[in-house]
Amino acid sequence: MDKAAMQHLIEGYINAYNRFDVDGMLSGLHPDIQFENYSGENVTLATIGIDAFRQAAEQAITAFQSRQQHVEQIGFGDHSATVHIDYEAVLAIDLTDELKAGDTLRLKGKSVFRFQDDTIIHLADYS
Repeated sequence: MDKAAMQHLIEGYINAYNRFDVDGMLSGLHPDIQFENYSGENVTLATIGIDAFRQAAEQAITAFQSRQQHVEQIGFGDHSATVHIDYEAVLAIDLTDELKAGDTLRLKGKSVFRFQDDTIIHLADYS
């Protein structure tokens, strides 16, 4: 898969993510998508398959009033891309005693995309 095609899938996914458009997020995913979210060294969420991903994505949108991933840099491999992200979100719900509805989260992280059959087969988010 060439860089332009990978970048197109990444941009489509991130734009849909920022719009809370779950169907748009799913449009470029492989049916057997594997997703992992890491906070530090800990896996906080892992899914396998597009149905499990949809369920997690639909649940996640209820936690935020707004959210934006801003791409800072993309590095490409043969069938992968690492995207450095600047992330900002406003919480819609209380997550912890310290993180309350209305609070703004600001994080730096990266997302690693792997591709197969002209789709995203694996996505890992690190913050």
